[in-house]
Amino acid sequence: MSESASARRTETIPQWKKAEVGELVDFLEGYESVGVVDVAGIPSRQLQSMRRELHGSAELRMSRNTLTVRALEDVDDGLEELVGYVSGQVALVGTNDNPFGLYKQLEASKTPAPISAGEIAPNDVVIPEGDTGVDPGPFVGELQQVGAAARIMDGSIQVTEDSKVLEAGEPVSEELEGVLSELGIEPKEVGLDLRGVFSEGVLFEPDELAIDIDEYRADIQSAAAAARNLSVNASYPTAQTAPTLLAKAAGNAKALGLFAAIEDPDVVPDLVAKADAQVRALAAQIDDEEALPEELRGVEAPEPAAEEAADESEDESADEDTEADADADDTDDDDDDGDGAEGLGAMFG
Repeated sequence: MSESASARRTETIPQWKKAEVGELVDFLEGYESVGVVDVAGIPSRQLQSMRRELHGSAELRMSRNTLTVRALEDVDDGLEELVGYVSGQVALVGTNDNPFGLYKQLEASKTPAPISAGEIAPNDVVIPEGDTGVDPGPFVGELQQVGAAARIMDGSIQVTEDSKVLEAGEPVSEELEGVLSELGIEPKEVGLDLRGVFSEGVLFEPDELAIDIDEYRADIQSAAAAARNLSVNASYPTAQTAPTLLAKAAGNAKALGLFAAIEDPDVVPDLVAKADAQVRALAAQIDDEEALPEELRGVEAPEPAAEEAADESEDESADEDTEADADADDTDDDDDDGDGAEGLGAMFG
């Protein structure tokens, strides 16, 4: 916007509006993430309660829509993309949290509320099966009139099966309002509905922010595991896989030293242990003790566990290779299910 055009706009604005726009601009520039929320239908008391719940993590700022639009356009820097969401009863919300955290917090702050006649049902309205707790009387007829399967049983009015009495998007009748009120059913949620949020140059809408955190975390963990297995099996060193690769290389080198009987300081103890176990096993097979040195007389054959311990170092490398192959097979199995491929795609872009 040119300076002359800006001057022409501000010349006709009363002083209090200029001050309000200035405060809105300060608000918009003071947070890393700024969004527009729908506040229609929220009672004043609940709105104040929501403000208190958001205190310390997010802030609400309400103003006239025309002034909000002017402030968004004055700040520019991409925030003008939020102008399209400014209609009806809305407010600005600012936070230094990321948009996903903001969305999750706003959704968690919503509370059930009764629905009035004439309102549009946001969801299917279902009267659940069970005892209504209402004594026999005309109420059973009211339930049946709105479409609930109800009858008198055991001295009270009971709904015999879950009964959908209204489709989402349909208006609530006065009869249904009365029935729901009597049963204490609150079929709608009251809260701040996020229309859009702008953060770090990106505009997010609610459907992009409504993610399953646990599922997303599992996908990331699966992708990280698949990438690690790929790196290890390809001998591609990274900060995360270098320790494993070094340990694997050390195990292979030690196994080679044992197999070739290389008298390296790191291998000698294992070579001596292995030779000792072999000598003892051989001595145990000789019946004539006179043929044996005194220190080997009466020696029993080593237990299988002892023999395995003597060969443990030699087998370490083979075991590690087997484990790495098993990890790779697990990754392949995951890819067959779709998760592994998606995980690697997410990891490597």
